Amino acid sequence: MRAFVALLLLSLSTLSVAAPSEQSSDDQLAELLFNDPYSPRTGAKEPKLTIVSFTDYNCPYCKQFDPMLEKIVRDNPDVQLIIKLLPFKGQSSVNAAKAALSVWRQQPDTFWPLHQRLMMKKGYHDDASIAAARVKTGTDNITTDEKTMDSLKMNLILSQVLNIQGTPATIIGDQMVAGAIPYDDLEELVKAQLASSRGK
Repeated sequence: MRAFVALLLLSLSTLSVAAPSEQSSDDQLAELLFNDPYSPRTGAKEPKLTIVSFTDYNCPYCKQFDPMLEKIVRDNPDVQLIIKLLPFKGQSSVNAAKAALSVWRQQPDTFWPLHQRLMMKKGYHDDASIAAARVKTGTDNITTDEKTMDSLKMNLILSQVLNIQGTPATIIGDQMVAGAIPYDDLEELVKAQLASSRGK
């Protein structure tokens, strides 16, 4: 966790993020993972289990796995899903993430249709496909907010702290899942984590 503190302090000099007041590194990490208002979320308001998904709009495995996560949330009213966009795959990943996070910041109710549309595209995005997704979801009137780069940089720092090598990477309770897993395995893991949380 010392590496986390060093990275966090380094990031505060370049990002518009307030310095945490006398928190342990574990508390700081939890705050950034679970309580960042600029990270899109859906599902339970007071969850018994929170899933944090590091994902990329150009990642083919994310495109397979993301709908599974959304289904898990729909089928389990005690679960919340938080999206951490992690644009590992080039500038178009960054551009798609900035467009989506701008919508979340300005019109959060319209984020999920855009998110789903961006995930549906086969292959890599370009400016035209991002623009088309925005038109299709009625979010093309929302200007890109450059502050979204702060969120993307913080997500990158979190990925380094958590030793995430690629996407999707998913925190489910006390488990880190690397890559896309079959739906049955995902459901089994979620049920086990929910049972564990209820037993505490």
